[in-house]
Amino acid sequence: MKNAMLRQNLAKTLLMAASIGCAMGLSVTAEAGVREQAKRIHDRLAGVPPSNAVLTSMVTALTNDTTGRTAADIAMQNPNFLGVTVKNMVMPWTNEEMTVFTPLNDTAATLIGMVRDGVDFREALYGDIIYVGSGTYSNSNNTMYTQLESSNADLSNTAVLIRRTQSQITGLPAGAVSGVLTTRQSSRAFFVDGTNRAMFRFTMLNYLCSDLEHLKDTSRIPDRVRQDVSRSPGGDSSVYLNTCMGCHAGMDGMAGAYARYQWTYTNDDPDSGQLTYTPTLVQQKYLINSNVFPYGYITSDDSWINYWRAGPNANMGWGGGQQVPTTGNGMQSLGQELANSNAFARCQAVKVYKAVCFNEPTETTLGTLVTNFRASTFNMRTLFADSAADCRGP
Repeated sequence: MKNAMLRQNLAKTLLMAASIGCAMGLSVTAEAGVREQAKRIHDRLAGVPPSNAVLTSMVTALTNDTTGRTAADIAMQNPNFLGVTVKNMVMPWTNEEMTVFTPLNDTAATLIGMVRDGVDFREALYGDIIYVGSGTYSNSNNTMYTQLESSNADLSNTAVLIRRTQSQITGLPAGAVSGVLTTRQSSRAFFVDGTNRAMFRFTMLNYLCSDLEHLKDTSRIPDRVRQDVSRSPGGDSSVYLNTCMGCHAGMDGMAGAYARYQWTYTNDDPDSGQLTYTPTLVQQKYLINSNVFPYGYITSDDSWINYWRAGPNANMGWGGGQQVPTTGNGMQSLGQELANSNAFARCQAVKVYKAVCFNEPTETTLGTLVTNFRASTFNMRTLFADSAADCRGP
């Protein structure tokens, strides 16, 4: 009898110990899971492991705010968030080669500064904004920014990377400023030589994630197609009607906004040139090769019209889905037209998610990212935080 009671008590003790051990194991596993998630958020945003102190604060934040935003805000305080993650994302937007392997410049620095300060990112296409170093900005060289880069400057420091207005720094009239598109680097890359169509194409590609081939629509009115476009390439008018017109009808309709801009340089050295703006004159490049098709459109001002508000490209979400063509004058107003499209918001969400999570978001995730992005008044930090939280793991 006594032995039976001893065995029964021993069984109860073992059962109680097992229960306590199981509970402790679950607690340790849960804590380890949160720490792993916090570390992953930091790694994705900053590209480097967090210190023990930072990790502890992120674990606390993630425990109290399971959305992950508070923890992400802590991770984004690391200078590498701006100096590496954001920089590597935006640098390809500043050159035709779309490469990250190019010196820091005013376009990239301004985009980085806008992310740092939570500026309405739509202003990247129309705002009077630029970020500079503490030295003297030059319209004819990139020295200020190469010095920032070579000194490994902390771009998260507001005394190092300083927000200014472009019209004050560059002398460009405030009404002619169009966000980063009129900064020196973007102008050097997309206004040099050519016919200024490059500026339109790369703006669509970099900020709306749509190349011309994706936007081709032969049903649009071709009345703005310029004289330099043959209506019978190789003697075959069907090539123009079925191919060329599909891009040019929409593109030339809007690219008129750039008619007063030119990248001016001498001695065959574009890198030493600077942006020229003529408030009352159309640049000669808009009138070249007029004998190719003399009956084509002759650019006489900087007006533009968006024919893509109707037809298949209405799915870009122009102005909240309005179908009527919108017109305007100048680069700044066109920037507002592009930045207020649904395509602009979706493009930023996709690019941030890929930069942070290294893959494409699902359509459901993308919808949530865009909704939150809009609700934050287009604060890019919201996209970074939400993206990192989404791919933090189980």
